[in-house]
Amino acid sequence: MDEVPQLADALPLVASDPAWLAAALGDLDSVHADHLHCERKAAQSALSLIRSYPERADLVDAMARLAHDETRHVIQVAGLMARRGQAASYDHGDDYAAALRTAIRVREPDRLLDRLLVFAIIEARSAERLGLLAGALDDPRARELYAGLTTAEHRHRDTFLALARDAAPATWRARAAELAALEADILARRAVVARIH
Repeated sequence: MDEVPQLADALPLVASDPAWLAAALGDLDSVHADHLHCERKAAQSALSLIRSYPERADLVDAMARLAHDETRHVIQVAGLMARRGQAASYDHGDDYAAALRTAIRVREPDRLLDRLLVFAIIEARSAERLGLLAGALDDPRARELYAGLTTAEHRHRDTFLALARDAAPATWRARAAELAALEADILARRAVVARIH
């Protein structure tokens, strides 16, 4: 699986509502608490793909590396919260990700393709919003952390897109566009909240 920068153009996400950044900056504790769980769930999702597709050596290698990255991000976000004197809180779930997952088809090989693309969309949205935070936070250490996480989430998006391309060369772009349109509809119907998604 090679990295191709042009993969990202297959996932035309709409920009977040500008109200999101204002809400996030107004309640950073909620954003950080949610972010911790987003990173944990990203690691779990990567590991779930290894469990489901152990025969795909390229996927196993990529997901093991990605899960390692995401676990490191959990530690980094926990460190940020500790510096702020903020305790972690209960995970209240993610209706955004749940809504995206309803589009995952049941039968293989469509199921693999859809899982890869849904995870790519989640990573892409995370990258966008972490980048917005990196550009707006006052704390230099937090800005640096979020800038680094933005780069990592873009890399993870591209990893999922490359795997999707390799899994379904003839159909992955069209399906990516369909799921990106679904994601835009999900965002349009959701209230703006101080969470990563």
